[in-house]
Amino acid sequence: MQYLKAKQNRGTGFSDNDPMAGVANLFDLGLVFIVGLLIALFGAYHLDDLLSKESRMTIVKTSADGQMEIIEKKGTRISAMKVSKDKAKGRGQRLGTAYKLEDGSMIYIPDGN
Repeated sequence: MQYLKAKQNRGTGFSDNDPMAGVANLFDLGLVFIVGLLIALFGAYHLDDLLSKESRMTIVKTSADGQMEIIEKKGTRISAMKVSKDKAKGRGQRLGTAYKLEDGSMIYIPDGN
């Protein structure tokens, strides 16, 4: 009978007896993976310009429903403007007309003078 009641020695410390210690290590590994993925995405899309103070950049984004948005960064200021076909703000003058041909190329014809 003495052999059936053997002592189970699982270690001396609390962490040796903790079954959740492996899950915590997986969580840490997941965080390292996410940070590495973010750094890779910044490098792939050249988004490091967003972090510098002297850079200027303009991004034109079009959604699936055709709504356009212009995102502009000047120094540390970032502004976003939605473009609509219905309303135009400001003053300007017509410069010409652009046409898209059947093969996909575009031509620009300046107005008059």
